[in-house]
Amino acid sequence: MSKHAYIKLGLAVLKTEAEAIAALTERMDQRFHDACDLVLGCAGRVVVTGIGKSGHIGKKIAATLASTGTPAFFMHPGEASHGDLGMITADDLVIALSNSGETSEITILLPMLKRLGIPLISLSGNPDSTLARKSDINLDVSVAKEACPLGLAPTSSTTATLAMGDALAVAVLDARGFTEEDFALSHPGGNLGRRLLLKVSDIMHSGDATPLVDAATTLSDTLIEMTAKGLGMAGVIDAKSGQLVGIYTDGDLRRTFEKMPDIKTALVSQFMTPDCVTIDQESIAGEALKLMHDKKINALMVVDDNLQVQGALNMHDLLRAGVV
Repeated sequence: MSKHAYIKLGLAVLKTEAEAIAALTERMDQRFHDACDLVLGCAGRVVVTGIGKSGHIGKKIAATLASTGTPAFFMHPGEASHGDLGMITADDLVIALSNSGETSEITILLPMLKRLGIPLISLSGNPDSTLARKSDINLDVSVAKEACPLGLAPTSSTTATLAMGDALAVAVLDARGFTEEDFALSHPGGNLGRRLLLKVSDIMHSGDATPLVDAATTLSDTLIEMTAKGLGMAGVIDAKSGQLVGIYTDGDLRRTFEKMPDIKTALVSQFMTPDCVTIDQESIAGEALKLMHDKKINALMVVDDNLQVQGALNMHDLLRAGVV
């Protein structure tokens, strides 16, 4: 097969699947609204089930729901009829996936779900199927054709089902008032979790490790403090009030030497950056990263509402913490 033929077929697949998703927009009706309400009102867990390719899609939908504030898990329908149905409680809700709507491993479960009074939402490619008719709510995910040239391998149909599942999860996420912080709580091991769960207080240098000098300190003594603390800067405070009045950084040092002062007599207050950018220790580390990026700086002093210094951090601290 020539390169041109590969690209032509690949584009045809993308076009067919894009059309399948676009067709779903016309089905965003009262049934979708009711399905969202049912998921939002579920007092237990959302149990997603499906077999074959629908099962793979179901696992992803369950994972998306679980990570966006809706307790959910995937149940294999074959195992369900051999004991796993016991995992479902009266407070749960089932979402069943079947393109044909006649999958035997799914339909065999319907009488038991009905007897237990478990609400059932189905995603089916056949709105007249057994599964669709026996469901409390059926979401039509039928497609005009599969992207497979043979019309056999589930392609457009699984893409449409996945898209509808994502639409359901995101709509409920918004209605639930789910936040970035909530998302991070279920993803503590990833970069997003570290950015949203770590606070400035978790990674800042505090106490004696904070590079600090008062405004009457000479440049030479300031450089000694900067070298000793190793953060590439020093906070400058008012000796009487203890409030932060500025910062002296490696950048300030380079600009200072353009003027060639006597560092043994010149005061840091003459060359510091006043009204410097600060952050409070309860801010999340991701905010510190954004602040440094936006202001094009590499370090921050950490202060309270009264400009009393609580600590300091720089970009290397964020890198070590995995926030960057």
